[in-house]
This record gives sequence, C-alpha cells and structure tokens, in this order.
Amino acid sequence: MKQIVVMCMILALAGCSELGLRLPGTQAEPPGEAIDPALASAPPAPDAAAIKPAGNTAEALDATSPEERAEAASASGGATLGRTTVSLGDVAESGFWLKTPLADAPGPGRIENPATGKSAKVELIPLDGPDTAGSRVSLSAMRLIGAELTDLPEVIVYRN
Repeated sequence: MKQIVVMCMILALAGCSELGLRLPGTQAEPPGEAIDPALASAPPAPDAAAIKPAGNTAEALDATSPEERAEAASASGGATLGRTTVSLGDVAESGFWLKTPLADAPGPGRIENPATGKSAKVELIPLDGPDTAGSRVSLSAMRLIGAELTDLPEVIVYRN
C-alpha cells in the first residue's frame, strides 16, 4: 500500500512540472531554455531604496495657495450652529469646506477648534443625518485649525 501512495505522489509531482508548476527552491526556468526577448530588453526594476515617496504628505496634497489659506484664516463672527466632531474628508476635494448635518443649506461659514483657538472660513455643505452625527472637513481646513489629520476634534460651527 505504501508503494502505491509513494508512486502516486511521484506521478503527481511529475505532472506539476508538465503544467509549468514548480516546487519551492527549484529554478525559475530549466537550464537551456531561452528567455523571452521582450523580457530581456526590459529595463531592470528600480532599487526600492531609491524610490522616494511623492505627493503623500499633507503639504503635497493641500492644493490651496498661501493667499487662500491667509484669507480662510481671517475668519471671525457668525451665528453659532453648534458643535460637531469632525474627521478628515476626501483629500481629493480641494478648498475649505465642511460637510455637516448642522447646516440646512449650503453657504459660507466658519469652524473653530477650541483646543487650538484657530478658525477657518469654510463652505458649509449639508449632510444628511442627525445633528449629533459627525462631520467631514477638508484637508486644507483641518490643517488650518491646527488639528492632526488622524484626530477627531470637536469644532464649533458658525454660519456667516
């Protein structure tokens, strides 16, 4: 019985090589076979250490100009709509905005981070949900109010 099992294993392994399957530790291609000419002319892969990350920092992703940031930072006043916990919204959407259930209509507003005392002028964008639900804020506004991008700060929302 052992001989039959061993013979079946040998045949199965031999069949794997016929299908192009290889065992771990075996050569990628049998000696003497030619390399595909299209692959032979391909440039070598770059060294992983030589690849530098680009565009993955908050500064690189923030598409607002220094002038726009200065204008948004000059925010003051407005009627208080309430407090909301904010998280970072879609970083592909540039500008200064807040999507919040506290707003019943789009319009100009302001957010203030009580922890830092910093404010930002934002475009208020209504978001479906109860007023106690959280809000999403733009990357530019999050940076301007001095919050870490991974934080969930509570902000005060004003309508201008």
